[in-house]
Amino acid sequence: MVEGWFGGEGDAFRLLGTRCSACAAVFFPREDLHCRNPRCAGGELSEVPLSRRGRVWSYTDGRYRPPSPYVTDPELPWEPYALIAVELAAERIVVLGQGVPGLSVADLAVGMEVEVVPGVLHEDPQTVWTTWQWRPTTGVGA
Repeated sequence: MVEGWFGGEGDAFRLLGTRCSACAAVFFPREDLHCRNPRCAGGELSEVPLSRRGRVWSYTDGRYRPPSPYVTDPELPWEPYALIAVELAAERIVVLGQGVPGLSVADLAVGMEVEVVPGVLHEDPQTVWTTWQWRPTTGVGA
């Protein structure tokens, strides 16, 4: 979906953030120009792979078709999806993303462990738009 935000295959799939060399703050989406930490005078930013696993911090469901530029076929029925905010403890950040297909808010609980996996946002005969999704490490969707 957005170049440079994730990469890798299988167990090597990771979200990619950046870390400031001066204050060690981690950013996702990545920051390539300057440190976003207002208390930092700034340092060099380097790409870092983020943790594959985190804990559900909050969640909700997407029950309506978002407006453009979201890519979707208006001829197909809308399928609700789980939207999950995941805390990555090592990076001290929260990352938002969709749950894997078939996962509903009834399957989620604050504090449960999830892992990042590649997913398909949309596809047509010419293009597959990829993204990241969150999948529980145990139970539904695992």
